[in-house]
Amino acid sequence: MAETRLLVIEDDFDVAEMLILYFGAYNIAVYHAESGAIGLEMARVAFPHVILLDIGLPDMDGYEICRHLRESALMRYVPIIFLTQKDARANKVQGLELGADDYVTKPFDVDELRLRVQSVIRRATRENLHEPRTGLPTGELVHETIAERQQAGAVAERWLSLEGYRAYCDVYGFLAGNDVMAFAAKTLREALTVGGSADDFLGVVDDHFVLLTTLARVDAIVATAQAAFSAGIQAFYAFADVDRGGVLVDPNTVRERLVPIMSLVPLAASVA
Repeated sequence: MAETRLLVIEDDFDVAEMLILYFGAYNIAVYHAESGAIGLEMARVAFPHVILLDIGLPDMDGYEICRHLRESALMRYVPIIFLTQKDARANKVQGLELGADDYVTKPFDVDELRLRVQSVIRRATRENLHEPRTGLPTGELVHETIAERQQAGAVAERWLSLEGYRAYCDVYGFLAGNDVMAFAAKTLREALTVGGSADDFLGVVDDHFVLLTTLARVDAIVATAQAAFSAGIQAFYAFADVDRGGVLVDPNTVRERLVPIMSLVPLAASVA
């Protein structure tokens, strides 16, 4: 199944280590940043499903980090939970006004924290903020972002799809297909990290990905993602299918055909 990614921005290594071990036991991939600057960069690289953010960091406070995240096109809708020793009502209000989703005071009960993490992820999915297979923005958020970028000026809008995905799901099942979608999202995120900027955007609508960047960068980003996807996709197939170059659909019938191993391809037009 697709992994859940949790980013912990926390300078207390004892707290961070405890969270890494605890959430790791629940098969959650935990990324740790000990400063705000590293946390902002790691958020862009890992694209977490949720961020646990300490307020008292050595280089900048959590409020400033939250503000930066909420100004980023890609991070705008990622749930943020503040972890802090400041329990004054004014501190909580300030954090929530900046767009944080929850506020947990230290010391905290780690089981309760896990439930809060699960709750904000469920809420983001239920409200159609995040697509569950990939963790990417989806639905109206994608179309709103496209409209905003088009109104602001020139933008390269590139839609991509997985050619052969439906046939793959017919043979391997939709759980395996979910893992493929998560892998495709990962290759696109990583290509965006290498060749894009903090202003670029990646979303998903149904089974289609959309990339918003500049005309100067879009072709290189897409090419990098396509190469990474092609290099890794064979691992999702049985050896027999890799050897034959794809999956057999409607085998042993007059409709039998070979659907090649999946590829990440640009679509001819935008998806409505």
